[in-house]
Amino acid sequence: MILGDQATTSAAANNADSITIDDIFRSHAQRRPDALALIDATNRESFTDGKPRRLTFAAADRLISAMAGRLHQMGLPTDSVIAIQLPNVVENILVTLAIWRAGMIAATLPLLCRRTDAAAALARIGAKALITCGRVGAFDHGRLAMSVGADVFSIRYIAGFGESPPDGMVSFEDLFAGEADTAPPSERERRSNVAAHVAAITFHVGESGIVPAARSHAELLAGGLAVVLESGVAQNAVILSTIVPASFAGICLTLLPWALCGGTLVLHHPFDAATLGSQMREERCDTLILPGPIALRLAATDIFAMQGPAAIIATWRAPERLASSSPWHESGIALIDVPIFGEAGFAPARRQPDGKPAAISAGAMRAPHDSADGVVVAELTRTDAGTIALRGPMVPHHAYPPGIELSGLPYFKIGAGGWVDSGYTCRTDTTTRAIAVTGPPSGIVGIGGYRFPLGELYEAVKQVDSDATIAALPDPLIGQRLIGNAANRAAMQATLNLVGVSPLIVAAFRDRTAA
Repeated sequence: MILGDQATTSAAANNADSITIDDIFRSHAQRRPDALALIDATNRESFTDGKPRRLTFAAADRLISAMAGRLHQMGLPTDSVIAIQLPNVVENILVTLAIWRAGMIAATLPLLCRRTDAAAALARIGAKALITCGRVGAFDHGRLAMSVGADVFSIRYIAGFGESPPDGMVSFEDLFAGEADTAPPSERERRSNVAAHVAAITFHVGESGIVPAARSHAELLAGGLAVVLESGVAQNAVILSTIVPASFAGICLTLLPWALCGGTLVLHHPFDAATLGSQMREERCDTLILPGPIALRLAATDIFAMQGPAAIIATWRAPERLASSSPWHESGIALIDVPIFGEAGFAPARRQPDGKPAAISAGAMRAPHDSADGVVVAELTRTDAGTIALRGPMVPHHAYPPGIELSGLPYFKIGAGGWVDSGYTCRTDTTTRAIAVTGPPSGIVGIGGYRFPLGELYEAVKQVDSDATIAALPDPLIGQRLIGNAANRAAMQATLNLVGVSPLIVAAFRDRTAA
């Protein structure tokens, strides 16, 4: 399936229940095998192992088959859950597609998810393997993965990329130099209606903690189509993304637009403005994907003056801040806002001619959002509790794992009629039906793309030092930030690191006297 115009894209939407993301990628690989498909950031060696990679569609297709074949050689059966924790590099995209080609389920872990949360999340979904890398910055992700593997009974393999994998890790690094392993059997030969099967699991954080949210190929494609149709991404476009595909929005904003348009995906591991600018100019990028607050901050510089993209897709992890954001007045560059409602879904909308954000309306959400005959990708409403709820093609339709509703454990709830309550508070204009997001979910701290239950934060801190405190403060770029106080900050940080909590929590107790 090739994305080219409205008619073709609508056909993709209509056939979403019978087509997989790998089907779409294969069609592009056959159509333009020698075209560049994936490009790493030029500063890759500054944050992880390996030199920057540049792969054609043919090379990427071979590597995907090789990785899928390796997964089968490891004895992993169909529908095995394979966890991924990787930075925004070529391997992240390749291994996700390889998992799907192998007929398995990709479970994406956020990069700052550490031992405690990672083990709890992967045990809940019965993950069979974890694929990671040697390091990200100075942090040893290989050692973290081995520790998580020791904690989770279901994990049979730790695999990954990097030049010096720890003992016990299955290395995939050799696949870049060698011939493909035995090709995996075709998904369509192995099971029917493959597009309706669970393809990806992401992790939602609510007041009850971390819970898995599962989506099929069809649901992922609906999210990707929402982004592509609203932004007008052209066939064969060059897309530069700073969004790591470690959430539903991350997958739909990085992997899916590229897979649908069959162009070139340029990856940037956030965040280095100088590297971003040089990538944008050197690769002549048509579309730039990055957080909304950063897009507005960069617009105040001259970064777009020499070689700006045609469109910027701006994510808002704190959607309540979108309405009060600065107007957009970059001539010749369209801005598409994407307010994100956790793992429930999102609502892309192009900025109005006056530069102000477009209104989100209750009812059917179409792509493009102002088109009467656009593709319906979701439906929005205001609940009796005054929160935004979503349902429809991009929204999860079933809790995961099957039967979790009867276990007494917390889970991602699908309400009556298929509605999923995002928890974001809102008000509705009774005349226009416009929905204005007014606040984040109750009891949740949001820091960039990471969410923490406030109660769990307090408990974790009090277990280390009963006199310590931690609080969340507003932040203009990342939504909120954590500030902690303890009699001995260094000891608190050391203990929290030993326990295995997120470094965002550890950093709350850094020594701020010098600053």
